[in-house]
Amino acid sequence: MNNTDFKRYTVTSALPYANGPIHIGHLAGVYVPADIYVRYLRSTGKDVLFIGGSDEHGVPITIKARQLGVTPQEIVDKYHGIIKKSFVDFGVSFDIYSRTSNKVHHETAIEFFKTLYDKNDFVEKTSFQYYDEENKQFLADRYITGTCPHCSNEKAYGDQCEKCGTTLNATDLINPRSAISGNQPVMKETKHWFLPLEKYEDFLREWILVSHKDDWKTNVYGQCKSWLDQGLQPRAVTRDLDWGVKLPADIEGGEGKVLYVWFDAPIGYISATKELTPEWEKYWKDKETKLVHFIGKDNIVFHCIIFPAMLKAEGSYILPDNVPANEFMNLEGDKISTSRNWAVWLHEYLEEFPGKQDELRYVLCANAPETKDNDFTWKDYQAKNNNELLAIFGNFVNRTLVLTSKYYEGIVPALGETNDADKTVLDDIKNFPASIAASIESYRFREAINEMMNLARLGNKYLTENEPWKQIKTNPERVKTVLNISLQICANLSIVCEPFLPFTADKLSKMLIITLEKWDKAGSIDLIKEGHQLGAVDFLFQRIEDVDIDKQVQKLLDTKKANEEANVEAKPAKANIEYDDFAKIDIRTGTIIEAVKVPKTKKLLKLTIDTGMDKRTVVSGIAEYYEPENIIGQKVSILVNLAPKDLKGITSQGMILMAENYDGKLCFVAPTETINNGSEVK
Repeated sequence: MNNTDFKRYTVTSALPYANGPIHIGHLAGVYVPADIYVRYLRSTGKDVLFIGGSDEHGVPITIKARQLGVTPQEIVDKYHGIIKKSFVDFGVSFDIYSRTSNKVHHETAIEFFKTLYDKNDFVEKTSFQYYDEENKQFLADRYITGTCPHCSNEKAYGDQCEKCGTTLNATDLINPRSAISGNQPVMKETKHWFLPLEKYEDFLREWILVSHKDDWKTNVYGQCKSWLDQGLQPRAVTRDLDWGVKLPADIEGGEGKVLYVWFDAPIGYISATKELTPEWEKYWKDKETKLVHFIGKDNIVFHCIIFPAMLKAEGSYILPDNVPANEFMNLEGDKISTSRNWAVWLHEYLEEFPGKQDELRYVLCANAPETKDNDFTWKDYQAKNNNELLAIFGNFVNRTLVLTSKYYEGIVPALGETNDADKTVLDDIKNFPASIAASIESYRFREAINEMMNLARLGNKYLTENEPWKQIKTNPERVKTVLNISLQICANLSIVCEPFLPFTADKLSKMLIITLEKWDKAGSIDLIKEGHQLGAVDFLFQRIEDVDIDKQVQKLLDTKKANEEANVEAKPAKANIEYDDFAKIDIRTGTIIEAVKVPKTKKLLKLTIDTGMDKRTVVSGIAEYYEPENIIGQKVSILVNLAPKDLKGITSQGMILMAENYDGKLCFVAPTETINNGSEVK
């Protein structure tokens, strides 16, 4: 069906794990496009619900809790609060932002499970899984570590090696260990329920590969086809964990088991709708409702194959009409990683760039990874703000309002006689809303926001070419027409920019002192009437300075350095030596009393060192890391019985001991307590 054929819309966005904050990858991939789509639908008068919430179950939650020594509930309470507030402050317009730890969700998920269970849609299977005997619990994949069979990384997880990126099974690991106790786990028999996906393979092939061949994005369609071509396998819907939606007591063998998070999380969309309205069923069971899932590409299989199979098995729910999944957003040329803190966190951005929600929304939409992975850089963020939002959109609006205020005391002048160029512009204004709408309805948001900016470009060009500041003295009536048309463009911008830049739309409408109109009013050339009084003029956007960007770049460089330091591995020990070999070495404590650079060299310093026995010269290659004047008085450890050597015409009598950091920097190895020069290091 076309958009006009649906009575209502249910729009969902992927439930973020409540084990950390939201970052720009989440925003670009899911929440910005979803919010644009929903805001557009609302502006067209559609009945739409925008459903979101935190995914608060699963192993990542329990791992985070164990790392911090707190309960899983404390973890989800903390991050759910951070995430929800970030979304509100950023302007993501959920009708409800719920959480899967709520009672209504547990009840809804169990009811769904019981329906399939009672219909015998599950397959019971007994298998052997790793078990921690000391802690008396089965181990989820992330609770098992060991050596990767592919790259020999000794810290690989039971589901993936994060060093080489290979997907693993826990049984693939060499020398597996429990991440809880450190002990070697044993294999123990356990029973679980599986959804037989192969039973729905024919249905999925027809529904996806035939019915949605032409309207689903190629990346979504291609990934689904790949899964179907490989043949679907049964997938477990339960796990042996103590955190999650617990199976009811009347399920034989269900004690100590919870619903697998992939099974209960998408049901969270339904439970959140239940929580929102008693009329929830019409948004989930009426075939005249359009269901759209906004997700990232890592969730395609769950929302296009597994969740539809669940809905089909249950029997009373509608299926998604579209799943416009995006690819990944990278950061400064590197993959965003929460574990490495390589991210731009939304809550931090909102604190460090107050009032600049729309600037980030614009950049993330203009660079959205719709067909392939894309990259966010701070320099590009600055350029798009300064050269596009500020120089085009903001400049046009500001010039129009300032000139109207200057020439007509802020009162909208009459549209006088129009020439051919004016008529062309007025015709163009009428065409923009339909063009933008077509792109949004096709989930081409980059194209849509560019077209929105083209309206601002049209206004900027029109105002520049007509030069009202020059014509005011020679042709004042012409200036009235130019500014009237420019003000109509401003009013139209307030409507068509709202899905993309809601804070800007609100600010612009207040400056124009007009009600923010619905989409059907866009394209009109008399949105602002002659004689209407405009409000105070303000800047829509502010210039972002180099110092602000340099600060963010440095923040990332500091993060990269911290990661490198944390991941550095010590070089293996050299071959063993006998004690008699070591005893030949004479290391003493000393103090640098003079230091000068060796001429015509970059690395060498000439040091005079008080060894307690004498004052001797040592040539040392540390000039890249230390200025001579800064190391006078530095305590050192010096090898005093090293044979003298001529370096650049200087006889060096010994060698000071230095430690080499991961980045190659040399650091002094010196006593930390007061000690006499000449003391032996043993």
